[in-house]
Amino acid sequence: MSHYLPFLSHGMVGRRPVLQPVQRCNPTGAQARGFFRQQSASGVLLHAYTHKKSGDAAPSMEASSFQPSVWGDFFINYEPKQLQRSKEWMMNKADKLKQAVRTLFRTCNDMVDKMHLVDAVQRLGIDHLFQEEISSTLSDINGSQFASNSLHEVALRFRLLRENGFWVSPDVFKIFKGEDGRFTDAISNEPRGLLSLYNGAHLLVHDETELVEAISFARDHLQSICDSSELKPPLADQVKRALDLPLPRAYKRMEALHYMFEYGQEEGHIVVLLDLAKLEFNLLQHVHLKELKSFSQYASFLDIYTYTK
Repeated sequence: MSHYLPFLSHGMVGRRPVLQPVQRCNPTGAQARGFFRQQSASGVLLHAYTHKKSGDAAPSMEASSFQPSVWGDFFINYEPKQLQRSKEWMMNKADKLKQAVRTLFRTCNDMVDKMHLVDAVQRLGIDHLFQEEISSTLSDINGSQFASNSLHEVALRFRLLRENGFWVSPDVFKIFKGEDGRFTDAISNEPRGLLSLYNGAHLLVHDETELVEAISFARDHLQSICDSSELKPPLADQVKRALDLPLPRAYKRMEALHYMFEYGQEEGHIVVLLDLAKLEFNLLQHVHLKELKSFSQYASFLDIYTYTK
């Protein structure tokens, strides 16, 4: 994969304008809505900060200047390398792969296979291409009866539905608990299931103590398994990453980059999904590199203009 694109910073080059102070107000509820409408109508909110005019007697404040870009002038004269194939070829190939993936959605009938398909598409960062298919599949999953003794499957269903707006009760995990209401030791040696439980439980809402306990239980056992070096890639890498930052809180673009390398190592992975994810990533990265060059050139122009006025 060519040219991994680092995160864009929001630094601005050059000096900032002198800004006028604005009277602060902290209304709440209906008072806040009325205040916002009143101020919007008068243009106060839209023009709260204005350039200081010469001769103004009102006190002014200088806005804090941002740190300069960490890249300096690198991208100003940067020329992105040519793609391995032409852009037209890659886009045509991507269109064919999209049709193949849509066929997978139409022909997939097994409930567990549907869950794995949606999960892979989302984690590979290509879910924006199949919103209708994912929505329809999740509605089927939510509306169908599901009974499984697999912690991984139950937790995967829980996470997929919750993070896509469907309500699922934490009671689905009661089958893995003993009479004392605690998780049994029988699942303490299921790293894949524990990982799914750990990620899914982080979609908890206020007062869901069952999921707080699930997070603690899964984290302790996953950490113990990691310390014993019993796991092998790619599961070992996924567990370490989740313990540092759970999947629901991870930056999706970065997670997709990690998962592209790991998905190909998983048993039963779908080749067309991986091929499409790589194509989409490279095409979008090429666009980002061109935009970054344009932004850098524009910022440099503003910097020169500011200091030569």
